[in-house]
Amino acid sequence: MEPIDIWRTAHQLMKMYGAEADLIAAQRADALLDLGDTDGFHVWQRVTAAIADLRRDKPTASEPLN
Repeated sequence: MEPIDIWRTAHQLMKMYGAEADLIAAQRADALLDLGDTDGFHVWQRVTAAIADLRRDKPTASEPLN
């Protein structure tokens, strides 16, 4: 899955589920792992990480600023 699609999915989940978006993404990742779909699991792990990034209000200490 392309990075832009990861971000779009994360954004859509946040619009649909609000504060529970990361939980929904994690549940989908776990369900795919249970089915043996490791590729799908990794995609949803990336979506979960993107949700966390979208929620951040400050850059990390090592992150460059524009």
